Order: sequence, then C-alpha cells, then structure tokens
Amino acid sequence: MRVHFVLHESFESAGAYLPWAESRGHDVSWTHVYRYESVPDNADGFDMLVVFGGPQSPRTTLAECPYFDSQAEQRLIRQAIDAGRTVVGICLGSQLIGEALGAAVCQSPEKEIGHYPITLTAAGQQHPLFSHFGSPLIVGHWHNDMPGLAAGTVILAESDGCPRQIVQYGDKVYGFQCHMEFTAEAVEGLIQHSEQELAEAKGKPFIRSVDEMRTHDYREMNQKLWEFLDKLTQSPSSSSTAQRHRDRTRL
Repeated sequence: MRVHFVLHESFESAGAYLPWAESRGHDVSWTHVYRYESVPDNADGFDMLVVFGGPQSPRTTLAECPYFDSQAEQRLIRQAIDAGRTVVGICLGSQLIGEALGAAVCQSPEKEIGHYPITLTAAGQQHPLFSHFGSPLIVGHWHNDMPGLAAGTVILAESDGCPRQIVQYGDKVYGFQCHMEFTAEAVEGLIQHSEQELAEAKGKPFIRSVDEMRTHDYREMNQKLWEFLDKLTQSPSSSSTAQRHRDRTRL
C-alpha cells in the first residue's frame, strides 16, 4: 500500500505512524510543507493520506504562513475522499478534513497539552475499528481547537476538555484531535519549540508539566493506534482500493 504523509513543521513528527508503515512494508512518500513542498495535485499517487498537526489553523492564510496552503490541502483531502482513499487527519489534519467537507473548525472548550484520558462514546464502543481501545484510554494532546462536524459525522471519543477527540467522516475517513502517534522523541521536539506556549498555559486545567510529559510511557496508546491502522487498512474496502491501483499499474 502507498501511504502519503503531510508534515507541516520541522518540530512536528509522524511519530508512531512511520514505524507502523515501515513495519507493514508500505511505500511511504512525504510532503514536508515547511520546506515549501507542495502537496500532490491529486490522489492518484497514494492509497492512504495522513495529514499531521501543526500550529496553523485551517483558516490560516498564505500571507500569515507562506508555506502553508490550506486550500490546496483541503482540495487534496476532498479529492482523496471522493476517490475512495483512506484518509486520516491528526489535530490540524482533522480540522482540515472537516473544512474540506464544509464544516468549520471550532475552538475547543479547553486547551489540552500532555496526556489525559479520552472516553469512547456509545458509537465508539460499538465501532469495530475501536473495540480494542478500552475506555477510558490515556492519549496525547496538544491543541486549542477541534474539528467541525460535517453531515453524517459521528463522534467516537471525547474528553473532559474537548467533546470531539475522534470523529468519523466516512467509512475510511477519520479525524483524531488527540495525538496517539506521540512518542518520547516527538514530544521532546514539541517541548523544545513551545517554551512560551507552555509558560502561558501553566495553571490551566489540562496542561501537564514538562517533566510529566517527558517521563510518560506512550507505548500502550501507540500499540492501540497500530491496531486501529491495521484494521482500517485491512478492511475489504481498503484492500479493494489498493488492488485497483495495482491493477491499473500493470495495464
């Protein structure tokens, strides 16, 4: 399977997604947005699109951030969805999915940074791709916004600080406001870049200390993310999409 990653900042990381893709033998391609690389013109070159987080908003303009073209990313996401590709968005990526489907990004009730529990909704508890999660589950967070809800969107998980932690936009389209991809290395990169943000957030209800974030063990949530990704990409609809791509390549 061909997986395309869209990474917005040098201090952001694909985290647990990269070893998952490599260990499964998937072909990985990248758009490093912060290097002024443009996202693909269309969805023909991949079977799965993963759009990661960043400090931007879907409403951020090119004048405000010259290397981040929100409209181009939204067009690619919409094309990928229309073409039946698997699409996963994390944080900013989840918000971009919502915007691509006509749902405006919203401010979360609380800023969350660190590791806090999410709880599966009734729909999440009954969802086959999330049956192994358990509820509550401790996951990573680093956000102040949350994705909009398009028609047919189903909320699968929530937290005390944010009511939209995991949302399903379609059979193969999922948005994670939380960061289940966090590893110790990924978190360290964010900490190093975010001294001022962490200082300003100190004392708010859902902000972990730097020491707590550095010593937390992220492996359980990483494993549960991997199981979700395996289920998602091994579903009949995902397999048939990948097979159609292989058949076209042989023609």
